[in-house]
This record gives sequence, structure tokens and C-alpha cells, in this order.
Amino acid sequence: MRTGRLRTVHPVLWAGWAALAAGAVLCVVGWYGVSGERFAERQLPYLASCTVPGAALIVAGAVLLTHGRAHAASARVEELYGLLVAAAEPPEAEEPVAAPVAVSGELRMVPGGTLWHRADCPLVAGKPEAVPVDGTLLAGGELAPCPICEPDAADS
Repeated sequence: MRTGRLRTVHPVLWAGWAALAAGAVLCVVGWYGVSGERFAERQLPYLASCTVPGAALIVAGAVLLTHGRAHAASARVEELYGLLVAAAEPPEAEEPVAAPVAVSGELRMVPGGTLWHRADCPLVAGKPEAVPVDGTLLAGGELAPCPICEPDAADS
């Protein structure tokens, strides 16, 4: 299991760790060289050849590690997004069955309203003010059929 994980590590991460380690070694060598010299003129070569490049390698390694981790994180996010999209998609074999909203043949209306409904339509079901539809209002075209329960004039 561990070897499989090592193979998937992004090469930028390896380069970042290598630069960080090399920079740390150069800084230690530069410090050791500077600490053994008494005069500043003799310390400058150690600063120029070890400590400054070592610090630059440490910064470069940190940048590479940040980039590599961001790349690896974005790859994991894309993989997770693909799994979520695949899980959210309904199976192709199943078709949703639409149940009728209302099937009652009795027609109702709310006084002062502009629509006529089936008695079990969610818009009038359980409302005490809903009354049976007056046939003259239907014939006169004053009421329109409800778009939810879709009553038919033949139901009246």
C-alpha cells in the first residue's frame, strides 16, 4: 500500500524536498565555515558560496512544495467532484413515475378566485371556503382551469 502511494507523489514534491534539503545542508556548511573565521573578510566567501545559495534553495523548495501540494489537492478535488457527479446522476434504467396531482371528478372553486380545481387539488384541499363550481361561471368563461390539477370541463 505504501509503495503505491509513493508512486503517485508528484515529481514537483520530490524536487521541492530535494531543494529544501540541499539548502539546509548549504546553510549549515556556511554557518560552520563562518563560525571558524575571526575576520569578516574571511567570512564573506562562506556567505557568498554557501549561506546565500542555501537560503535561496530553501525558498525555492518551499515554493515547489506549495505548488506540488496545491496540484495534488486540486487533483483530489477533481476526483472527488467526479465521484459526486457520478453518484448524483440517476440510473438510466429507471424512469420517474409521475403520480397525478389530483384525480377527483368533483370541481371546486374559491369565491372571488379565477381558477377552478379538482376537489383534491393541493390549492383547495382542506380549505373550508372552497365551494362547488357554479356551472354558469364555467359556461361564461369567467374561470380558467387550474394549471396544477388540470381539471377537464367534462368532469363537471
